Amino acid sequence: MYWLSLPDTPTSTTEGAADIIREAAAGESGSVTGRLATRPPLSLLTMERSCSVKSRDSITQQDHAPAPPCSRGHTPPPLQRRSRRTMVDVTKWPLFSLMEGEELSSIRQACVFGTSANEVIYITHNDDVYVFGLNCSNCLGTGDSQSTILPKKLDFLSGRKVVSLSYGSGPHILLATEEGELFAWGHNGYSQLGNGTTNQGVAPVLVSASLLNKRVTEVACGSHHSLALTNTGEVYAWGYNNCGQVGSGSTANQPTPRRVSNCLQNKVVVSITCGQTSSLAVVENGEVYGWGYNGNGQLGLGNNGNQLTPCRLVGLQGLCVLQIVSGYAHSLALTDEGLLYAWGTNTYGQLGTGNKSNQLSPVQIMAEKESRIVEIAACHSTHTSAAKTQSGQVYMWGQCREHDDFLTVSQSLKKEFDSPETADLKFSVDGKYIHVHKAVLKIRCEHFRSMFQSHWNEDMKEVIEIDQFTYPVYRSFLEFLYTDNIDLPPEDAIGLLDLATSYCENRLKRLCQHIIKRGITIENAFSLLAAAVRYDAEDLEEFCFKFCVNHLTEVTQTAAFWQIEGNLLKEFISRASRCGAFKN
Repeated sequence: MYWLSLPDTPTSTTEGAADIIREAAAGESGSVTGRLATRPPLSLLTMERSCSVKSRDSITQQDHAPAPPCSRGHTPPPLQRRSRRTMVDVTKWPLFSLMEGEELSSIRQACVFGTSANEVIYITHNDDVYVFGLNCSNCLGTGDSQSTILPKKLDFLSGRKVVSLSYGSGPHILLATEEGELFAWGHNGYSQLGNGTTNQGVAPVLVSASLLNKRVTEVACGSHHSLALTNTGEVYAWGYNNCGQVGSGSTANQPTPRRVSNCLQNKVVVSITCGQTSSLAVVENGEVYGWGYNGNGQLGLGNNGNQLTPCRLVGLQGLCVLQIVSGYAHSLALTDEGLLYAWGTNTYGQLGTGNKSNQLSPVQIMAEKESRIVEIAACHSTHTSAAKTQSGQVYMWGQCREHDDFLTVSQSLKKEFDSPETADLKFSVDGKYIHVHKAVLKIRCEHFRSMFQSHWNEDMKEVIEIDQFTYPVYRSFLEFLYTDNIDLPPEDAIGLLDLATSYCENRLKRLCQHIIKRGITIENAFSLLAAAVRYDAEDLEEFCFKFCVNHLTEVTQTAAFWQIEGNLLKEFISRASRCGAFKN
């Protein structure tokens, strides 16, 4: 492993968007974050092939989180989870090198964690949960303190469908299931397991104190404190509280889950994250609140004083935050308009401001990038930050690591797309050729499988003419079959949505809707709404409608608004009126 020199500003990588992975920050912290797949020693790996939409783009693995509304007073578009991606070869992590190929192929998600990256928890496609490794502080949850190089099945958790996982630096583990159950195990010196004691948790135990009849949807861990978010938007906190990170108004440790109230009392929280000894939450109107340690400005409050109860980040006032992530002592926030803000410690350039000065308040970064930012991630232990743009480029900055030039199978396929040297078939669209391989198309698409294994005339042709779709749309479709990625502006994604509907490609259809949601702007919002109605995409229609209502004044001044046919315009005005959009 080699260390790169520390870049002070975001650096674009040559890796594709599929190479960004989920990383549960290791070392001394544990909130689920993300980084590039450059052979890091610890990461939360997603091997899901289905589309979401966090995974906050699936980790998704719910497809959608509660809708965070805009700060302008109306209900906002749904907060998107991070999308599920095909993962790189897990054997790049030494711990996996002892496993057989059949075992490796069964892995759907994996998290490598611990101070020295010596522990693993992974989930199979059958939702069985396995662990192996050093078992420091009983963090494997096997019921004993024995280390193991052979995967052990956690029968108690198997089949429960994990939706959120996080860990602290003890380490202690929090895991939430699809049924809303919360389990905890591992280090418990500060009651971070929430069971009222300081005894080590040798096996997963249901956290029930104060959470009876509550449905937990998301968990987050600091070094020795824990947060849980319920489906009703309530935040519960417990564990170490030396800096107020539990948000109780004191610095006394909290042995069991306690609801974080004060100015969050009447708020609906939609997302949570932890720094090392700090906590942040996004509420449904897009506001951000922080509490806990603030010595480096990681709460973004404009000062460096600790905060014992939640306090709103006024530096983000007027913005609708969709996603927030924390590193060891820095944070990033992404708005519904694709703007990125950073604050906190900056020793390694992890804020991306071009210098290494700490920032006590949020500052906008990457404003010069032409492509809209759609996803962000941060890592605790290595002080890194990452962002993905609408065009699929991934930027990474801070304490970055080097990667080698070895091409994976997926990278090799991507390289051969539209390559005349190896292709055995051409599509002609708008007078331009697209070079492809029949075998790849048959494997990836039922439409082509039928075309090339039947008596269709196209089966014998070397060039197939396409006149139903434009060149950018059809090329993007074929490239998707090679890469699992789509690089189109939202306006062209509308045409791809039409193609996906025609070819019965439901996964591609969901991806198109997701791209359109991420690419929505004031200028194109009403056009996208009209397209969603035209293609009967109900979820997309609801998203576009809410965005138009959230930004009503600006949208009604665009050319697209007044160019829409009368019936749709009347229906929009009527529906917006019923939602109270025209009330003072």
